Amino acid sequence: MSIYGRTDLAAEAQRLWTARAGDSGELKGVVVREEKLRGFSVSDVAILTEEGARLLGKAPGRYLRLELPKTLLTGDPAFESAVQALGELICRCLPENVHSVLIAALGNPDVTPDALGPLCAESVLVTRHLRQEAAFRALLPTALCRTGVLGTTGLESAFQIRSLCSALRPDCMIAVDALAGTEAEALCRCVQVSDAGIAPGSGVGNDREALCRDSLGLPVIAVGVPTVIDAAALCEQEGLRSFFVTPRYIDSAVRCCARLIGYAINTALHKGLSLRDMRLLLE
Repeated sequence: MSIYGRTDLAAEAQRLWTARAGDSGELKGVVVREEKLRGFSVSDVAILTEEGARLLGKAPGRYLRLELPKTLLTGDPAFESAVQALGELICRCLPENVHSVLIAALGNPDVTPDALGPLCAESVLVTRHLRQEAAFRALLPTALCRTGVLGTTGLESAFQIRSLCSALRPDCMIAVDALAGTEAEALCRCVQVSDAGIAPGSGVGNDREALCRDSLGLPVIAVGVPTVIDAAALCEQEGLRSFFVTPRYIDSAVRCCARLIGYAINTALHKGLSLRDMRLLLE
């Protein structure tokens, strides 16, 4: 693991800080726990203070990371277990008494490493408009927006989402976006869930307005997968900081991760809905 490069992942940031500080430093205001959930490793990084946030370069909040197998296909038995585990982590970040949710699919559908959100949208069950149908009354009302990117829409994601939140008044929002990391072996091999919101594009140095409680006035849960890595993190050359690389298997990996997240969101929001039910409704 390199000490160079930027990362959206709190667990990586914590390890990077520890590697830099060695035995001489103390990471104050940060609590790290490890656990097993349905056979998968989970790291739980809680940033409790402003000092901890400053040290890690992350907003205060909880960051849960689910480790995925090196090979995970939608037809594998492990896929359903991963859906259930990720759904449980999303539930841990949900506020109490949620009655409606807005799901925001962030990213560019035309750029594969950035297409996690748009691809995930295809596996999200949208129910807000079906509340009058008896078969769907037991499901939580959900709405979905695909924000696109500033370069193709001329609109900031935060502007679109803030307008929708004002009109729909959801109890919380779930944002899905691709992330950047520093560990090559973790690309498309883990999922981070956080209650601290997200700043779209921050991982590649293209910061946009943050989507969080302060900016939107409601809880924001961010779900993402690292799909790119700063080239400087691989070669330890400062001159490569403007380059980002992605795995050659990114197309199949990002599609699998997108479906995993979509199904996990459905599992977290719509109690009693099975994977078989989702496939019947969505595929």
